[in-house]
Amino acid sequence: MLKFATPILASLNSEQTIKFYTEKLGFTFHSDWDGYLIFSKDGIMLHFWPTDDPAIPKSTGCYINVSEVDQLYAVYEALGVIHPNGQLKDMEWEMRQFSILDNNGNIIHFGEDISTN
Repeated sequence: MLKFATPILASLNSEQTIKFYTEKLGFTFHSDWDGYLIFSKDGIMLHFWPTDDPAIPKSTGCYINVSEVDQLYAVYEALGVIHPNGQLKDMEWEMRQFSILDNNGNIIHFGEDISTN
């Protein structure tokens, strides 16, 4: 039945979004179709649609399940992309997670299941 989902987030500037996701987050850029962007990393796909409304990305985001969340956090913390209120912590829903804000204002949460640890 269902196999996976691909978030489609808002992009305010294609060039800046490409730079942020490739240089800061280590994603591979695949294509730009009139501002519609496609990226991947470790089997995760992210798509972006163009908008001129800065309020839209401030209301959108996604959650990415990861392994080795502590290592990923250390990499992204060194790059200065951690959300001011998104420090790494264990959540009551048994996920160890942190959050970033991208160049557009989309929030992205990265979390690892700790229910079996």
